[in-house]
Amino acid sequence: MKRQQYQKRKNRKKRGKRIGLAIIAFLSFFAVTLLSLRIYAQVAGAPPLTVPKASIFLDSNHNQIGDYFAEERRYWTELDEISPYLVDATVAVEDKDFYDHGGFDYSRIAGAVLADIKAGGKVQGASTLTQQYARNLYLTHEKSWNRKINEALFAYRLELFYSKEEILEGYLNTVYYGHGMYGVEAASRYFYGKSAKDLTLAEASMLAGVPKGPTYYSPLNNLEKATNRQQVILRLMNEQGKITDEERNRAASEQVALKSDDWIATKSIAPYFLDVVWEEASDILQAKNLSISEGGWTIQTTLNQAHQRAAENAIKTNMPNNELQVGFVSMDTDTGFVTALVGGRDYSVSSFNRVALGNRQPGSAIKPILYAAALENNYNPMSFLDVSQTTFTYDGGRATYTPQNVNKKYADHELSLAQALAISDNIYAVKTLEDIGYRSFRDIQKRFGLQYSDKDVPSIALGTAENSLYDLTNAYNIIAAGGEKRKPTTVLSITDAKGKVVYEYKAPEKEQVISKEDAFVLTQMMTGMFDPVFSDYSPATGLSLRSRMTHTYAAKSGTTNSDQWMIGFTPSLTAGVWNGYDQGKTLSVQADMAASKQVWIDFMETALDGKANEGFTMPSGVQPVTIDIKSGKLAHDSCSSQRIVYMKTKDVPTESCASFDFFDTNSWGDFWESLPFEAIRNFWE
Repeated sequence: MKRQQYQKRKNRKKRGKRIGLAIIAFLSFFAVTLLSLRIYAQVAGAPPLTVPKASIFLDSNHNQIGDYFAEERRYWTELDEISPYLVDATVAVEDKDFYDHGGFDYSRIAGAVLADIKAGGKVQGASTLTQQYARNLYLTHEKSWNRKINEALFAYRLELFYSKEEILEGYLNTVYYGHGMYGVEAASRYFYGKSAKDLTLAEASMLAGVPKGPTYYSPLNNLEKATNRQQVILRLMNEQGKITDEERNRAASEQVALKSDDWIATKSIAPYFLDVVWEEASDILQAKNLSISEGGWTIQTTLNQAHQRAAENAIKTNMPNNELQVGFVSMDTDTGFVTALVGGRDYSVSSFNRVALGNRQPGSAIKPILYAAALENNYNPMSFLDVSQTTFTYDGGRATYTPQNVNKKYADHELSLAQALAISDNIYAVKTLEDIGYRSFRDIQKRFGLQYSDKDVPSIALGTAENSLYDLTNAYNIIAAGGEKRKPTTVLSITDAKGKVVYEYKAPEKEQVISKEDAFVLTQMMTGMFDPVFSDYSPATGLSLRSRMTHTYAAKSGTTNSDQWMIGFTPSLTAGVWNGYDQGKTLSVQADMAASKQVWIDFMETALDGKANEGFTMPSGVQPVTIDIKSGKLAHDSCSSQRIVYMKTKDVPTESCASFDFFDTNSWGDFWESLPFEAIRNFWE
């Protein structure tokens, strides 16, 4: 009996010893594991928190007009810029002990393990916000123990190296809310049309319920389920002391206004323009050793939404129902800011930007640049040339070129520079080029920032060297600015994800491309395309628009077999239009050939509606002179074709068109007409 009792005591002692050893072994293992985990975490270091962020675009008045994102639309927002309601609602429903645990909720883990064992697989989650954040950053959503172990390791490292506030901020900026929206800011703008910092309790509590199942709890997909989950979250917030009974009841009864349609509408604003902005911003940031691919940028642009709408409406109204393409751009004369841009008829069909990337032959639209060079080489508006049919010889006499005018006709008398520009005479242009020299023409094209030909070929006077609408419209904008250099600009400022301004536009130092006098004289000649007094064997090229004009415009059109151009300006606004087919198809239908002018005048009249007519400022050294267009001399009452012409003082003629020639019967007629006394005239008659 005693022996049996002794044996029992001995067995108990052995069991106790084994249990003690097991406990010691377990504690040792646990301690070694913790130590190893700590050493691993220290060696591995802080896990990176970098995530792709969307960059947003603002118009010139700070209204959002679009965004750019690589894979996930996300606008990073600091924690203090997020509604406290949304922060509290998220913690209440996802992880009420977030501020107390070290990355793991052991009670939830134990419950999840039991559930998984019963089900024979991974069926229930027990992730804290930290673990979810780790999953969002580094892992997939696969339900496996391997993923869970990695999730725990990342969560431990996050808790070790980052504060609770940093982790919560990161979670709120990475969690998926459905509909392609990542993070609270993107979701808030999408669902409610407002920033996350402005969310009400009702809006925040509904939004906080979406990540549990974006497909099921999105208020856009199922408002009833979303509302039921919202009520659960409001109850939890109330039980956890985050809100009062009154706040809960008020939020529960509030009708939430969803505005996803408004958000979707903003995505279609000026997509071609935003592509140009992205390229310009990329260059700006690269010069500062920054990469635009980081995302999170807020880019304020020069876009004027009223101008953009005017351009799009003009295109919609005037483009024929075929495959004819279009390019449009407008620029502020004073600054060079691009106010509107349309690079094609439909961005969703073709994102190719025909304004910035489409190099085509400008045709006669290059003539103002040619004549700017002529003015620098002692030409003036009343410089006359023989413009009868002419064959030009070049390349050392080995080649000839016989230019034609659009209507295949030629003048049987000399034309002035002003008239040749107004009716777009081609013989005058080629003769001018041969007179001033190819070097002069190339030099001025360089100064205007245009592409040019290195070949001494007469046809380049008629715009055979290809240029983009973007560059050519800017060249006209330089003329409109009194010859002062302008650079097309789309970016006003760039702010990084933390709100730091890394770039702000500064106006460049002033630089004259051509003299103010030449720019003004050229501008006044470019108003002649709308003036019937300049019509000759061919009408002034802009007469079809004259009845629609309520402002003074200077402009020039251009025509090739496959391209139509119209570019013009007022003292404050320049706009250019190109029409053609992407494959260079010949333009033969009248509707195709007329579209550019109609789009242009529609835009200009809409953009300037309600504004007073502006006059171009005349610089010193230039004066207005009433000229007889046919002779180029000072006009007298008897001269039939008169117009006020602006000329440099040194070029003002001194001879009158009514000078008397005894042997010229026309002069006798002019003489009688010029007599000041009616009685004398009646006597002779």
